[in-house]
Amino acid sequence: MSQKSPPPDGPPHTAELPDYAERVLDVVERIPPGRVMTYGDVAEWLGEGGPRQVGRVMALYGGPVPWWRVVRADGTLLPGHELRALDGYRAEGTPLRDAGRAAEGHLPRVDMRRARWDGGHDAAAHT
Repeated sequence: MSQKSPPPDGPPHTAELPDYAERVLDVVERIPPGRVMTYGDVAEWLGEGGPRQVGRVMALYGGPVPWWRVVRADGTLLPGHELRALDGYRAEGTPLRDAGRAAEGHLPRVDMRRARWDGGHDAAAHT
């Protein structure tokens, strides 16, 4: 699944955002440090849209939120933003898996089994 990466410095998170974008960014802001959700997880949690719609929101508006916490289902780092994302993961203690020698750039992946967040007890309060 090819998602566009969020811009490092996107438009500000304001009331001017489309309603769906605002809801996506609100979910992203709830993801605890050191944890991640996939694009599809965010859409499922909201009960609308899909991974591509969430990816589009993140590409257009995700800069001001912790965008590195929304990942591809396989845990690969966001193309074009790998090093910035890796800095965020390391600073937050996000579980990572070492890359094999065959992996491009030898960059680690997010350990999805350990890092994935399902919304926890806040899930009942989502919009």
